[in-house]
Amino acid sequence: MNKILNIVPVPVPDEALAAFAAQIPDDVVHPGVENVFVSARAGGSTLDSAYETTLADAFVLDAGCRAQEEGYAAVCVNSMSDSALAALRSRLDIPVVAPSQASMLVAALLGKQFSVITMWPEWHDLYHKAAREHGLTSKLASVRDIGVPPNTAELLAGKEDFVFGALEEQARAAIDEDGADVIILGSTTMHQSHAYLSEHLEVPVLNPGVIAFQLCQMLVLGDLSHSKKAYPSPAFVQDDLLSAVPAGLPG
Repeated sequence: MNKILNIVPVPVPDEALAAFAAQIPDDVVHPGVENVFVSARAGGSTLDSAYETTLADAFVLDAGCRAQEEGYAAVCVNSMSDSALAALRSRLDIPVVAPSQASMLVAALLGKQFSVITMWPEWHDLYHKAAREHGLTSKLASVRDIGVPPNTAELLAGKEDFVFGALEEQARAAIDEDGADVIILGSTTMHQSHAYLSEHLEVPVLNPGVIAFQLCQMLVLGDLSHSKKAYPSPAFVQDDLLSAVPAGLPG
């Protein structure tokens, strides 16, 4: 059995972790693959700033740095922040995949321009940063949001009536006004809106957590991983540096 470690980059309660895990439908998981979801032991909460994304990088690295020794076949970062993606690829030989890079590359395969539809303005820089790093700025038609702060514990539960319509409105503007022919959901916390938007829009709508997992699974089953020339291993491994930090939810 190939185990894939999925890391949520902020500390969340067990019920929220179960909601994150629920975004991966059973029918996309290969019979030879087991999904394991964990969250970072400490760090940020909503990744609303460079300060919080730096904390997330540190504690996602902490959560995944021993994955290879623990018998995992791959690591999948479950956030459009792509937290610690390069660091984990440097530390590990097994595949490491994250949603922004994965969904943007798939969007570039499916269309000519894509837009990201997200929850609030504080996340815009995450997508522009990913597009720059992966040479996809010319493919990014726009980033639009609905001005609603995210909730990493409840996700979109209880907000469906307002949020789904607002997301559809912004996606429609991205298609009609910005020239997008593919839409990417801006967060794995938004996965509950995917079915609704896919039904109401005429372009592909990418659910980033699922896309990242499917790509991760493909690499595992294809016996492929990242180039160690591109992501060289460290001369000195210091995995214990963060171990003294106590676990706990922010606030």
